[in-house]
Amino acid sequence: MTRIAIVGVAGRMGRTLVNAVELDPEATLAGGVVEPGSSLAGADIGELAGVGKKGVAAVDSLEALADDVEVLIDFTAPEVTLANLAYCAAHGKRMVIGTTGMSDEQIAELDSYRERVPMVFAPNMSVGVNLTLKLLETAAKALGDEGYDIEVIEAHHRHKVDAPSGTALKMGEVVAASLGRSLNEDGVFERVGQCGPRSDKEIGFATIRAGDIVGEHTVMFATEGERIEITHKASSRMTFAKGAVRAARWVAAQPNGRYDMQDVLGLTVDA
Repeated sequence: MTRIAIVGVAGRMGRTLVNAVELDPEATLAGGVVEPGSSLAGADIGELAGVGKKGVAAVDSLEALADDVEVLIDFTAPEVTLANLAYCAAHGKRMVIGTTGMSDEQIAELDSYRERVPMVFAPNMSVGVNLTLKLLETAAKALGDEGYDIEVIEAHHRHKVDAPSGTALKMGEVVAASLGRSLNEDGVFERVGQCGPRSDKEIGFATIRAGDIVGEHTVMFATEGERIEITHKASSRMTFAKGAVRAARWVAAQPNGRYDMQDVLGLTVDA
């Protein structure tokens, strides 16, 4: 039984993660963390999530977590996640990280912990999305250098703060790697005014922020006479939460290292 603690337990994703742990017969809820100084510190985390009293009180500091917590799940913000990663390194904990919007420097800092912490870091924990990445690798190798233009379109709720989404960027990276291209060189993230026709190698991105869209991603391969679209649509955050709990169970048995959901699922992609 994997003993899991959730950071940001009072938030929408945190509450969904509590529900996901409750649904998993091989995991148990051992802790929940709220913001420092929050009035919710001391509240039962099961009651916060609407699953009934669990006898586990929310804390406002990682230092107050139970010693037997094995894995920390974090879907918060880059600065918070990196501080929590340092805690895990110092206390022998494991970590599942779904935080997006990290800069290159922050990802480099995260990567510096790979020899001290077993961690799963993925922009999207959905099993379906990670299968989609494998499909994109296959499609890109078959189509991408045969005159097909590639565009990535993603849509999320109005409160999402980073763009393009981490999942969209990962999709672009997989496609680029499959074609021997670099997303840094060939990714096009803005088209305004007289930008001219697209180049043969560019991978375009379009972002939508509206309402309560949970997450939709489409990669389009278009050429004269036909268009192929590979799409994943999430209708509930539970799909991400269940994947994160699955990752937590998996990483509990792994040595130090940085892993992603492809490792958890036994899939491999080039990027």
